[in-house]
Formats: sequence, structure tokens, C-alpha cells
Amino acid sequence: MDILQEALDAEKRIKDHVIETQLEHSKFLSELGNCNVYLKLENMQITGSFKLRGSANKILSTLENKRDAEFVTASSGNHGLAFAYITNKFGIKGTIFLPTTTPNSKRKPIKQYDVKVSFYGDDCVKTEIYAREIAKRNSLVFVSPYNDPKIIAGQSTIAIELEKQLKSIDYIFVPVGGGGLISGIAGYLKEKVTPVTIIGCQPFNSAVMYESVKAGKILDLPSKPTLSDGTAGGIEENSITFDLCKQYVDDYVLLTEDEIKEAIKLVSEKHYMQIEGAAALSVASFIKNCEKFEGKNIVLILSGSKIDIEKFKNIIS
Repeated sequence: MDILQEALDAEKRIKDHVIETQLEHSKFLSELGNCNVYLKLENMQITGSFKLRGSANKILSTLENKRDAEFVTASSGNHGLAFAYITNKFGIKGTIFLPTTTPNSKRKPIKQYDVKVSFYGDDCVKTEIYAREIAKRNSLVFVSPYNDPKIIAGQSTIAIELEKQLKSIDYIFVPVGGGGLISGIAGYLKEKVTPVTIIGCQPFNSAVMYESVKAGKILDLPSKPTLSDGTAGGIEENSITFDLCKQYVDDYVLLTEDEIKEAIKLVSEKHYMQIEGAAALSVASFIKNCEKFEGKNIVLILSGSKIDIEKFKNIIS
């Protein structure tokens, strides 16, 4: 994968269909670590998460060569919503398979669109495998949540924006599930030989990428319940993101559920924003190690906004 060229192509392809999200300075977090902390507000993206970038790039690149293509995807929520938005915008037929564990906060927005929704499996990997089989059996195009060069390239457009928004970046904290987001950001910047350290952030309750990288192979591990449902679950067998994470990600931080809760609450109180558990991973990771970053320029990726409203109320109260 020529990640630099793929990223530049993706930027041109999707620029009219996504927004360049704001990079907001955090006075509170900056003072906490005696450094400069910025929040990349992907929670303010059109569909409420970074997933729109990858979905748009995959679907639009396919349509360039096959105008009558029909699409299938699998998602724990945010990717499915992005898929629904893009297929509706262009009048394309699409089907979304969701795990049965998908929270209502992520089911309801998808159902606002004219897209077929089906449920299968209690884990995102099981759902993805099934959806791929359906796509293959019916000659449809499968849109992976993370395991696809076009998806990764779409997510890498965040790094292109960061280059324009901040001249010098020392550390970027990125939530990690299947690894598409961090592969795109890290791959683009590292291939440009940008002197930046990339930190992957995962919950202890579902740290499959971390444990897999540590073991040197993709592991089939169970995931416990976590507030970071957007990153929960396993990694597809032979996923290209595994090798990209091994190559480009410098380190990982694992978070407890209490640490994730506190980060959600902090962003609400200090920045007046609602973020989901996955987005809170980057904030919690920085707070956990803030004394290490004195004088540095830090970017925290806030990956999405979708959180069950009752759960959010309980956390902030």
C-alpha cells in the first residue's frame, strides 16, 4: 500500500463530502501537563465520527470504476452510520450488518436513513466475517470498517489536516479498535518522516491490538464490556492493519473503565462537548501520563460523539 499517494487521492476524492474538523486548544489539559494540548474534533464530523472519511473514500473510489455497484458493510455503529449517509447521499443500494450488542445510541441514527439493517453475531469480527460471506455470495462490494487500503487512506486525511493546522506535533494519541484510524494517521506521517510519536489507546477490557502486537500475531481474545464500545471486539484474521500498527505505532496506553469515565466527564465540563467512550481514550491516556510531556505539542483524537444518553447522564452526574 502506497499510503502517501492513497492519502492524497483520498483527500481529493472526499473533500466535498466531509468537513475539515477543528483543532481546539485545551487550556485545562495544557496546564495539567505544562504543555500544549489540542483536541482534534472528529466528534464534530458530519456523522459524528471519523468513520465518514474511510467509508466515503471506499465507496466513491469503487463508483469511479463501477457505477452500478451495490454495497454491504458490518459495523458496531459509527461506520454503519457513515455508510448509511454516503449510500443515501448518492442513491446507492446498501445493507448494514450490526452486532446484536450495538447500543441504541448507534442503532437509532442509522435507522433514519433508507438502508437495510440486519443483525448477526455478538462480536464485530463475527459480524464482519458473515457480511463478507454475504457480499461474496451475491457479488456485492464489502466495505470494511478498517481492513481495507481505501478505508485506511480515508482516515489518513486527518493527518493531512493536522499538518496544515499545527506546524509542530510531538505526540498524537489515537483510539484503537481494528486499527484503521491509527494506521492511516501514523502511516501517512511516518512515511513523510515526520518526527512524531504515535500512541495507541485501548481499554483494558478490550485490548486486542495491543496484545496481538505484543504476541507478534493476531490473537482471538474475548472482550469484556467497556464504555469504549466503538473500539471493542477482535481483529479480522489477516487484517492489514496489524502489520501497519506493528510498523508505525510507537507505544500503547491501556485504560480502566473509571479512567474512561473521568475523561468523558472532563471533556463535558471543560469543553462542553459530548464524546463517546472511544473518543475519551485519547484524553484518558494523556491524563494518565501527563507528567511525561512537559513543553511538548500534543494532539488528542476525539474520534466520535455517539454515547447512550442515559449512560452519559450517569457519568456526568
